[in-house]
Amino acid sequence: EVILCTPASREGAVAPEILYAADLCGVDRIFAVGGAQAVAAMAYGTESIPRVDKIFGPGNRYVTRAKQLVAGDTVAVDLPAGPSEVLVLLDDDASPAFAAADLLSQAEHGGDSQAVLVCPSVEFARDTQRAVGEQLLQLRRGETIREALRQSRIVVLDSREKMIGFADAYAPEHLIISMRDAWDVAARIAAGSVFVGPWSPESAGDYASGTNHTLPTGGWARACSGVNTDAFLRKITYQELSRKGLAALSPTVIAMAEAEGLGAHAAAVRVRMKG
Repeated sequence: EVILCTPASREGAVAPEILYAADLCGVDRIFAVGGAQAVAAMAYGTESIPRVDKIFGPGNRYVTRAKQLVAGDTVAVDLPAGPSEVLVLLDDDASPAFAAADLLSQAEHGGDSQAVLVCPSVEFARDTQRAVGEQLLQLRRGETIREALRQSRIVVLDSREKMIGFADAYAPEHLIISMRDAWDVAARIAAGSVFVGPWSPESAGDYASGTNHTLPTGGWARACSGVNTDAFLRKITYQELSRKGLAALSPTVIAMAEAEGLGAHAAAVRVRMKG
């Protein structure tokens, strides 16, 4: 059984786009509740919301913290997915207007989002700053974006190697690369999802290019993958040995069991070989 928790509007209605997508994906039941309280409801169960085995989905700092708390108690979770972030990695041949658009598209997620530009020159940094200011005037979520931009950064580094090293240490949720030999650069950086070339905006991955959109944040891309088909599967291993097969493995099993000081493990093989 698959259930979906999603916040309702001020009028108490769930967005029709979400209802349609849920029906398309075979969701069994929908509950109009979101945030940390939805995580708690799914982890422990309520009179109306059933307890689940695993919780999936993006979130903010509160949802992420709630998932981390219940993960050590009663339920499995997908990964740490907190405030959104993007790192845009460019050389001087790239477009400042494109860079600005990518930074702004991530900043509008929330006031605690972070957008980082890494570039090789102060001139490019200033051109991008100007483009950010111009494009911001055309956007509706200006207040949210300005809050996010206050904690965002432009980093100027004087060599390609330093730029790659910085990006890999940051391990961003979204990484946009518009540089010469961009695929070679991409192979050297840990990230949740990578967008290569000038025609690959992060919003394409959010909505249409087919990659997942629930990704590790806060440096977790160094250890975690984003949500994918594998995350929804449970893997069980099975084995059946013949007497001949066990005889072939028995020296290895006995040697390793005795090295670990687990004599009963070794005896479970010996008794069969005697029998």
